[in-house]
Amino acid sequence: MTTVADLASWMEGFAPTRLAEDWDNVGLLLGDPAATVEKVMTCLTVTPRSASEAVDGGAQLIVSHHPIWFKPVQSLRADRADGFLWPLARAGVALYSPHTAFDNTRGGINDFLCEALGLVGVGPLKPAPDRQGCKVVVFAPEADREAVLSAAFEAGAGRIGDYAECSYTLEGSGTFLGLEGTNPTVGRAGRREVAPEQRIEFVCPTARLPMVLDAVRRAHSYEEPAIDAYPTILRDESAGVGRIGRLPEPTTLRRLAGIVRDRLPAPGLQFVGEPDRRVERVAVACGGADDFVRDASEAGADAFLTGEARFHRALEAEAAGMGMIVAGHHATERPAVEMLADRIGAAFPGLEAWASRRESDPMRCP
Repeated sequence: MTTVADLASWMEGFAPTRLAEDWDNVGLLLGDPAATVEKVMTCLTVTPRSASEAVDGGAQLIVSHHPIWFKPVQSLRADRADGFLWPLARAGVALYSPHTAFDNTRGGINDFLCEALGLVGVGPLKPAPDRQGCKVVVFAPEADREAVLSAAFEAGAGRIGDYAECSYTLEGSGTFLGLEGTNPTVGRAGRREVAPEQRIEFVCPTARLPMVLDAVRRAHSYEEPAIDAYPTILRDESAGVGRIGRLPEPTTLRRLAGIVRDRLPAPGLQFVGEPDRRVERVAVACGGADDFVRDASEAGADAFLTGEARFHRALEAEAAGMGMIVAGHHATERPAVEMLADRIGAAFPGLEAWASRRESDPMRCP
C-alpha cells in the first residue's frame, strides 16, 4: 500500500525542499499524508481543467509544479475564483508542489533543458551559498551502532549532496566512572570502567540538531551517552539556481534558437541579439527567470535561455552583448512535468501515473 507520505518522501529525495527559493511554497500543500494512493497525476499548474481531470480520473494525488498558494489562505470556498480547488478537497485529492526545488535539483527541469540542448560541462548558474551545519560525534558500543545511526538518519542527519545515510566509524576504547546514584550499562558505579567503543560521525543541518540529538539519546543504551557537536560548513557543489554549460561545437544564435524551437514545444519563441553572433557558452533558467540576465552575463554566457522576459530585461541582455532566447513558460517546464510522471511510475510500479492530458499552454500563436 502506497500513501501520500510515501510519495512526498520520494519527492523530497528527488527534489529536496531545501533547494527551493526562500519565497517559494513547496511540499505537501493539501491532503492527508496517511491516505492511500493508487493514481497520481502531474501537471504544470492546477487549473479548473487539470483539477477536474484529476477528480474524473480518480487520482488521489496531484504533483503540480506550481504551488496552488503563495500566501496564507483565509478561506476556501466554491463560489470564489479559486473555487476549483474545492472539488479536490471534497474528493480527498492531495496536492504536492516541488516548484523551484524541481527547477534546481539534479535531474530536474534546468538539467532537462541542458540535455535537450546537448550542453556539456554543466554547473549551477548561481551556486547555492554554503550552509551552516554540524558534525555530530557519538561514542557507543558496537551493539548500539545500527540503532544510533538509524535514529539519526530518520531525524534528518547524514545527508551529503545526493547521498543519504552517510557516516564514519572508528574503533577505540572509552573510560567512565559512574558516580553515586548512576546505573551504568557496563560495569558498576564507583569504579572506573574501560570499554570497547566506536566513534560514530555524521553531518547534520543545524535546524535538525535538537531532533537528531534527542533521537540518538533515545536509541543509545548508555544512561549518559557522550555526544559532541561541532559547527561546520555544508557545501553542495551541484546545488544552485539555473545552469550554465557549453555546446559541443559553437553555433550561431539563430541556429540555437531553431534547436530550442525544434526540441521544445515553443512555437512562439523569440530571441534577443544579433542572429549571426557566435554562441558556445549557454545559460539556462526555466520559467519566469529573466531576473538572472545579469548572472548569466557575469558568468560569461553567450546566450541565455529562459521562459519569460520583460522588455527591460531584453534591453539589459542586448546592452550586455548577450543573446537571449525566450521560449515560453509552458515550453520550458511542461516537458519535464511529463518526465516526472514517468519517474514516479518507475519508482512506484503499482501506481498509475500520468501527466495531465487536458493541460495546455494558454498562450496562442496567430
